[in-house]
Amino acid sequence: MAGSDDILSLAPPKADLRVAYGGDANQFVDWRMPKTKGPYAVAICIHGGYWRAKYDLEYFGHVCAALAAKGVATANVEYRRVGNPGGGWPGTFADIRAAYQFLLQSAARYEFDVRRVIVLGHSAGGQLALCLAAREAGVKAVISLAGVVDLRRAYELHLSNDAVVEFLGGTPTEVEDHYREADPMELAIRARQRLVHGSADDIVPPSLSKDYVKAKANEDARLLMIPGAGHFEIVDPRSEAWKDVERVVIAEGTA
Repeated sequence: MAGSDDILSLAPPKADLRVAYGGDANQFVDWRMPKTKGPYAVAICIHGGYWRAKYDLEYFGHVCAALAAKGVATANVEYRRVGNPGGGWPGTFADIRAAYQFLLQSAARYEFDVRRVIVLGHSAGGQLALCLAAREAGVKAVISLAGVVDLRRAYELHLSNDAVVEFLGGTPTEVEDHYREADPMELAIRARQRLVHGSADDIVPPSLSKDYVKAKANEDARLLMIPGAGHFEIVDPRSEAWKDVERVVIAEGTA
């Protein structure tokens, strides 16, 4: 399954329900529910794409469907991104917080257990997930899949043609406060943090996750490095890597 980036072009199973959490066309959540009876553990899922509008939540629907089949309800969050009006920092993150708060308020309606809520983010979504955990005390566990978890390093490496500069509105010198507010490396996070990265990832360097866990020695941060896996294999339920990802998510969702 090396290079399973074809997951981007495959339509996922249809969501059970699409619900708006705001007035913008990009402020909605796709729900996928288990076939069993609730209340359910729920994974709030935040897709990646280097925060850019040309990438949407569709590819992450495969992960959401796979988890729902294992008994975990999933909320696949869409949000304003760079290129959308209001996208970028802080609007993008404001959407993530608004979606989270909306989902908590909807717990009874959608039959999920607020004590078993995890936040799951892929790539740029990993950064957003960790930021959410830093600011919302109710988040007990957060999982970063190949996350862009060090924004200053992402700037230094010019990842995806300086995507972090587009997202935060400038370089660290120009918008120091944005980096300080948005960079998970600089935030105190009390939640359990589980980072999963493929050792063969050529889109987000595995070193970002490795160095993050080392820097967070005083927090509950752990890394699972999957040998030979690339950036999209860890979000492809057809891949060999997926069983390891699924194990981490299920363990945290049922803790």
